[in-house]
Amino acid sequence: MSPNVAALKDPQGIKRRVKNYFGYTDTTPKTISVTSWVTQSTPNAKEGVKDYVLSLFPFIQWVPRYNFTWLYGDLVAGITVGLVLVPQSLSYAKIANLDAQYGLYSSFIGVLTYAFFATSKDVSIGPVAVMSLETGNIITAVQEKYGDLYDKPVIATALAFICGFIVLGIGLIRIGWLVEFIPQPAVSGFMTGSALNIAAGQTPAIFGLANKFNTKAATYRVIINTLKFLPEASLDTAFGISALVLLYGMKWGFTWLGNRYPRWNRLCFFAQSLRHALVIILFTIISWRINIHAPQNRISLVGSVPSGLQHVGRPYIDKDLLAAIGPHIPVATIILLLEHISIAKSFGRLNGYKINPNQELIAIGVNNTLGTLFSAYPSTGSFSRSALKSKAGVRTPAAGLATGVVVIVALYAVAPAFYWIPNAALSALIIHAVADLVASPKHSYAFWRVSPIEYIIFVGAVLWSVFYTIESGIYWSLATSIVLLLLRIARPKGHFLGRVRIKPQNDAQQTRDVYIPLCDSHNQDVPVENPPPGIIIYRFEESFLYPNASYINDRLVERAKSTTRRGGDHHAIKAGDRPWNDPGHSKKDEEAERKVESEKPLLKAVILDFAAVANLDTTGVQNLIDTRTAMEKWADGPVEFHFCGILSPWIRRALIAGGFGQGRTKEGAALEVAPAVIENLENAASPPTHEREEDGLFLVNGVGKAHQAGGSDSARTSVYDEEKSLGSSSSGASTPPRVQNIHEADQRRGSDKSLPLLDRTTPFFHFDLADALNSLHLPTSE
Repeated sequence: MSPNVAALKDPQGIKRRVKNYFGYTDTTPKTISVTSWVTQSTPNAKEGVKDYVLSLFPFIQWVPRYNFTWLYGDLVAGITVGLVLVPQSLSYAKIANLDAQYGLYSSFIGVLTYAFFATSKDVSIGPVAVMSLETGNIITAVQEKYGDLYDKPVIATALAFICGFIVLGIGLIRIGWLVEFIPQPAVSGFMTGSALNIAAGQTPAIFGLANKFNTKAATYRVIINTLKFLPEASLDTAFGISALVLLYGMKWGFTWLGNRYPRWNRLCFFAQSLRHALVIILFTIISWRINIHAPQNRISLVGSVPSGLQHVGRPYIDKDLLAAIGPHIPVATIILLLEHISIAKSFGRLNGYKINPNQELIAIGVNNTLGTLFSAYPSTGSFSRSALKSKAGVRTPAAGLATGVVVIVALYAVAPAFYWIPNAALSALIIHAVADLVASPKHSYAFWRVSPIEYIIFVGAVLWSVFYTIESGIYWSLATSIVLLLLRIARPKGHFLGRVRIKPQNDAQQTRDVYIPLCDSHNQDVPVENPPPGIIIYRFEESFLYPNASYINDRLVERAKSTTRRGGDHHAIKAGDRPWNDPGHSKKDEEAERKVESEKPLLKAVILDFAAVANLDTTGVQNLIDTRTAMEKWADGPVEFHFCGILSPWIRRALIAGGFGQGRTKEGAALEVAPAVIENLENAASPPTHEREEDGLFLVNGVGKAHQAGGSDSARTSVYDEEKSLGSSSSGASTPPRVQNIHEADQRRGSDKSLPLLDRTTPFFHFDLADALNSLHLPTSE
């Protein structure tokens, strides 16, 4: 029988041949496996489905515990917000180029649906200034293209349905983390620009100039035209200016009174919070009085608002309308996402609870899709009303039900009175509300102090929004934020390290070495020592991935060539034997070059600090191999590569696959050890104890003294039996196994039984820089 036939009949031989074909050997160190990772990461399907379904309806968790104390807080907060929401919704509908009643439609459906899907008790849903402005811009754009083919409410409800459906989908498939890619300065930038745009657009209405020119033009044009037509201001000016002065007077006055007289602080708070409603009521009465007997209205009024829900039905969407709205959908969706999530997170941090961003997106999606049945236009979380709701003492999301009742009462009982509301007063209310969205100088300067580059993004978003459109401001924010993120990944600021020896101030402390960047900026008077001759220490600041792999490779090789000398006599290489891209040195400079290089050490080892590396991909490993090849060619000999601070088992697996970590260290290199603590053998995810000891892999605690790891099976069994007896001797309630093991480990600290902290088959992997340097067996220096 031929050897090949015999090998085919031997299963072990076939297995060995397959392993060799794929480059796998029996000496390969054991690493994390895909199978074990999938087993540990895959949740129980039945429990996962149950948890997912329950998470869609958060009210199930708190409704059974609802009580009268919560009811009182929710009623007070809900009614207070409702009294503010009614005038705000009327004014925001004006920004959206819609009749006033559509703001009320959007208000009541938002607060009602949010109560059942919310994970934040403080957020108030409804029309907001920035989303209303974007809705108005979209309506204008569509009607410029199609004329009167589509009514304004039809366009607005179609936009709400499409954006709501997209947001709902994002929440259901749990990818709400996408909003984290837009940083705070970018959000603040386009919010500030939008607020300035809105304020400028409402200023003409305060002076009665809204019909004199296009108030939807770029902000700077609106400001110029307002000043140009200012001499033509009408009686509306008296209503607008006085309303604006009264709003700010009540805000600052009641705040001062509350601080001056703490016992009346609660009353002053509610008086200040209801200033919007009080001002609208006052100026509506004045407007009614001067216009009731006039042959024609002396000022611009809101006009007739139909009582009740007059426009109930499914939204109308056809392919032409969808094509017209399509280009604007990304910006509208981003506004819905960002404004709401940022508000919900802020109040969650403020009041000590954590929101579920994905569930919040589901709430927004349900609100906007169902709201279209009542002709609602897009709505999201409002910062001003959420702040009011929080300060009013809201206890649960059920406060939104009380707010919804207030809006419905206004729709059915007070709608005829809305006819007499002055448009100038509504514009004053809008300007007063959006002023809080403008970033303060202190806030802006904080961006500059933290990150000048992000400050540029902030300023750019403001300028784009002011001088062009808010859509351009949002696109600027998105584009520059993504470019900045990619730039930070592709050009990380890794550091070459040196040593600083910290000496004790008293005898009780020990001298220790710390490794900091050679170009450290903490204290210029403290010298940073270079690494030992022939040693390069490099600390990563980002994951080692394909965008930055070549850049880091170039830095390491250039560092090696600039700080160490070339191995071998490269001056003796003939011109014909040199590579085409190696010009060599002229004879004139050869002697000087030899002298300079003779003072440099040979490259011996490279130590890479991977503590900040969270991911390592194939390109990164290949570039490490290329780096090692280039350095060994430069040194004309082997160069050791040591790694410390590896936290992820997948990084360890990738490095081993690239041929790193294995080999023999120098004679006399120290071996890091610690007392062995045998992990609970009942843990199904852990390999058998004898397999783990062969690899030197143990759960460890504390610091022990070094000696050869070993021990018989009987010794190991006795240790485990002792652990079980300790666990069974405890009285009372049983202790969880893992906690029990920790207690037993504490009791055994200081034991003479010591084992390596890391796998003995990978001696070039270390816990820290000190361990890596010790493994080089370098002479000690004081």
